[in-house]
Amino acid sequence: MAETTQFILPVRRAVTDLQPRAGLLVLSAALFAATGWLLGPGPGQAVLFLVAGTLAMCAGWSHVIARAGQRSRDSARGAFSSILDHDSAPSLVADVDGRLVYVNPAAAEQLLIDRATTLVAALRSCLADPGLILFRLESRAQATGAAQEDVVTRSGHLRISAHRVGDDLLLWRVEKSADRPQSQGDASPLPMLTVGRNDTILFMNAAARHLVGDRLRSLDQLCPKLPLRSGAMNAITTRDGAQSCLMVELEGVAGRREVFLLPGIAAPEYQPDGWAFFDELPVPLLKLAATGEVQLSNRPARDLLGVDRCQNVRLGDLMEGLGRPITDWLGDAAAGRGTVHSEFMRVRRDDKEVFAQVSLNRVVEDGQAVLIAVLSDATKLKSLEAQFVQSQKMQAIGQLAGGVAHDFNNLLTAISGHCDLLLLRHDQGDGDYADLVQISQNANRAAALVSQLLAYSRKQTLRPEIMDLRDMLADLTHLLNRLVGEKVSLLLRHDPVLARIRADKRQLEQVLMNLVVNARDAMPQGGEIRIVTENLLLDEPLRRGRAVVAPGRYVSVVVSDEGVGIAPDKLQKVFEPFYSTKRVGEGTGLGLSTAYGIVKQTGGFIFVESAPGQGARFQVLLPAHQDEAPPRSAPEAPPRIAGGRSDGVVLLVEDEAPVRAFASRALQMRGFTVLEAESAEDALELLAQKDLVVDVFVTDVVMPGLDGPSWVRQALRDRPGVHVVFMSGYAEETFSDSQAQIPNSVFLPKPFSLTELTDIVQRQMA
Repeated sequence: MAETTQFILPVRRAVTDLQPRAGLLVLSAALFAATGWLLGPGPGQAVLFLVAGTLAMCAGWSHVIARAGQRSRDSARGAFSSILDHDSAPSLVADVDGRLVYVNPAAAEQLLIDRATTLVAALRSCLADPGLILFRLESRAQATGAAQEDVVTRSGHLRISAHRVGDDLLLWRVEKSADRPQSQGDASPLPMLTVGRNDTILFMNAAARHLVGDRLRSLDQLCPKLPLRSGAMNAITTRDGAQSCLMVELEGVAGRREVFLLPGIAAPEYQPDGWAFFDELPVPLLKLAATGEVQLSNRPARDLLGVDRCQNVRLGDLMEGLGRPITDWLGDAAAGRGTVHSEFMRVRRDDKEVFAQVSLNRVVEDGQAVLIAVLSDATKLKSLEAQFVQSQKMQAIGQLAGGVAHDFNNLLTAISGHCDLLLLRHDQGDGDYADLVQISQNANRAAALVSQLLAYSRKQTLRPEIMDLRDMLADLTHLLNRLVGEKVSLLLRHDPVLARIRADKRQLEQVLMNLVVNARDAMPQGGEIRIVTENLLLDEPLRRGRAVVAPGRYVSVVVSDEGVGIAPDKLQKVFEPFYSTKRVGEGTGLGLSTAYGIVKQTGGFIFVESAPGQGARFQVLLPAHQDEAPPRSAPEAPPRIAGGRSDGVVLLVEDEAPVRAFASRALQMRGFTVLEAESAEDALELLAQKDLVVDVFVTDVVMPGLDGPSWVRQALRDRPGVHVVFMSGYAEETFSDSQAQIPNSVFLPKPFSLTELTDIVQRQMA
């Protein structure tokens, strides 16, 4: 329906602009035809006859469409006249171009309209500059169905409201604000009353006062003989005598109700069952049979459901997600069984995800129970709920990934360490040497996988440095060209004055390689991958999905491709671990989750935009480095001294027996004397011996009982000169504050090799 409207409206406007020139078109057609006849047979004559025919056809069609539009406007003018002629508030109907279609007597009298043909000219008597106000209201009304605005004028406060009527007409009302309270329901041009708990009338709008008078104090006075029924025709007492009206009630707040009185009009113009004006109510409404079929719907409901019509369609075909059969829910409401609460349901729409809160009201019509379903858009509420659940899930997965990575690092340390010990006893000619190399290589692959888990959970150890992205990409270009292959071309474009950033170069290279590899895999037939870097200055917060980027200076890196794109339902899951759109065996599902973790741990943001068949665009935002002075980096371990001490005493504290066994053998092979302890308490008990000399503490960080930093601080009170090596499968950042308080300490991440362990201990001996 929306696409049809977008096509028809420009055609109507073009015909309207063309109609005054129809005579000129006919004359031009005649001249072209005469010229062609004089020219004689040939291609030139055919072209002239074709132009003449086209002009004549345009003139004819403009006349036909203009006549049809005029008949439609005359019919609409009659309908508006029957409804609004007796309205005390000035009401005007205009098309989307501002041309007046109908003006009620109140508007003609109060606005002093004299031969005005446009809405702007009609409102000049009450507004100094009506153009801007009308444009704002028209834009909002076209988008939401209705809009209103209070305006201060010389004669007082005016409330101007606009209501969409059909595809190309707007109903405008001009009222004094003092005549009406600030009420949501008051935006309707229909007779409306606000009723309290005891059916006391608290407020009536101008249309209602004109219909029933000003002296009513209770609903009982409207219908003295029969009780009023919501959703049915009622014979009420009006100012001019008894008249049949349709009454529709909507629940308000604090026990109040809004009652719309809809006078019965000639049957051919309205619904045959007497539900007049149902389509004009400003609240999304559905009239349902007890079995669930939609008998009637109004425009706001159809807009919310995304359909042009839904009559005789079952509610279950329009919505889902109740958790039980919808027919049972409707049956309970129709029979009045129990308390029927409002329910949140998902609208079955293909263009976007929409949720609606549905409240049911039971009414009786011709002895049969029918239901009035009041809908309200709950998409934002459900979106916030989904975001909260997603953040909780991602946090739980991150904690799980970090814990699993720690345990795997201990296992990999023992595996790779004992493999190193075996390799020392075998040369390349040995039959077992190749098998040991395979074990070592696969242990390293497993360590890389664990590193990705730590990157996703943002618990890896980063080594940030100040760098220029252009230099980093220049060094990486050769490797990237080898990764993309011959079918795919790589295009780099840089900002000539690109700001520097502070990040871990190795990890950032991993992010870019993951993005480029994904872009390559999305283009099996070949294409172009573009990497664009530029400076980005944000003067106000940037909101992208759930993320809010604070104002400041950033460096933007965009990696885009021309591939198959990503479906909307998969786009929100691409950064989740182990989620992959590739076939089984082609990916682990950790590439983008790793990139996400690295970027977030660096203090940046990563966003994705994609659509099926239109490629994908990944943008990485990293904070620009502000301070030109080199930052204070973590103290580097001193270089290894040739011929350093290898006869010192090492206290090794590790609760994992395989790791402790490997580390002890490795240090002893290098010539160190090793004292072993499986807990911090055992280590302190050993150090209680005053005559025991220890040169280096090698300790795990996380252990049962006292952790590494805690027992080391106690031991250093009596042995202040001892150097310390902390080992952990977690990131250094998790205990960096504690380590900073311990002098002469360094960090060794797990898994580590035999050489890495012995080298760092020997450096601490020097």
